[in-house]
Amino acid sequence: GQMCAENRLVELRLARQLPGVGDSVSDCLQAGHTLQVAQAVRPTPNPNFRRVDVSVLEAGQQVVRVTSIVGRN
Repeated sequence: GQMCAENRLVELRLARQLPGVGDSVSDCLQAGHTLQVAQAVRPTPNPNFRRVDVSVLEAGQQVVRVTSIVGRN
């Protein structure tokens, strides 16, 4: 699950733009298991940064959660 969460954060950074505020869910296939990746993007007091929470779920149960700050590139 950690790989799915880290990969999602890397995708956001490589996009080189500030992610939009909101929630999304996508699938991540790792070692033959399909995991759900839930992403929540929230504003911060500084408009040049966003808080990103990425939760990875397996069978509806959270297995890992990673929080990061993503900035304007």
